[in-house]
Amino acid sequence: MWCPDPTFRRWKGAALSKILSNAEQLQRIRTILSKYASLPFSPDTIPGAVMEAVLANVRDAEVLKTYDFVDVIDRKNRVGWQVKSTKASTPVTWKRAKIPDRDVMIAASRESQDGVRALGDRIIDFCNDHAIESMRLYDLNEIGYARLIVHDDGGVSYFERLLCTKDEPLVFRKEDFEWAWSQPKVTTKKEQLPAFHGRHTPTGRKWWAWHGLGENQLHFSGEGTWWPGDEAQMTRFVLAEDERMSLETFISLLERAPTESEAKTAAAT
Repeated sequence: MWCPDPTFRRWKGAALSKILSNAEQLQRIRTILSKYASLPFSPDTIPGAVMEAVLANVRDAEVLKTYDFVDVIDRKNRVGWQVKSTKASTPVTWKRAKIPDRDVMIAASRESQDGVRALGDRIIDFCNDHAIESMRLYDLNEIGYARLIVHDDGGVSYFERLLCTKDEPLVFRKEDFEWAWSQPKVTTKKEQLPAFHGRHTPTGRKWWAWHGLGENQLHFSGEGTWWPGDEAQMTRFVLAEDERMSLETFISLLERAPTESEAKTAAAT
């Protein structure tokens, strides 16, 4: 979900990266998520907070309850992950891109191609700086992407990939993108403001849509190109492998389950 050219480039050290879970860890992730999906109140997706907690548990890491680029970190191995868990059809949104001098840069982008390029470069800098700041803040050597995708048929795909390293910290290259303002769209309800689109020239696909004239949302449609083309790099399973637990059985389990403090006391003895 990141390296300077994620579509065409293979990281030389990716196979040795501490980002990637081994077969046993992947099986544990699958088992925990399947059991979670069998609970009587579980939705037909896996919430991001649940995916973060599962990854942290399996990798002996910790969840960061912040708005940093990384969501989970392993301080011992100095690695961190950004975690995404959505349905396959759900667009991925970057954090709100509040660009310094936004109004001045937008005005300049309306007047010249140099202004368009400058605004596009500023957006890419914003994204790269977000990752670099997490690298610095938590003293990380690697940042990876942990991605869970829930398909319409109930199937699940999970993968991990190396995004950037301390030696190669840039997530995106500015020269890989061309930018342009979209045309306003008029619907039956209201006129939609133009968005600033970034096209990834190596793939020829639109990757970015920045809504800088509105609430600064930065949509990242290019995320789909990061999904592995090789099935061997995906872990696939059915979300509800087991029959959904009845509410009565769940309540019975709650009655017998220890409290958080009781569990911690038992683990310490």
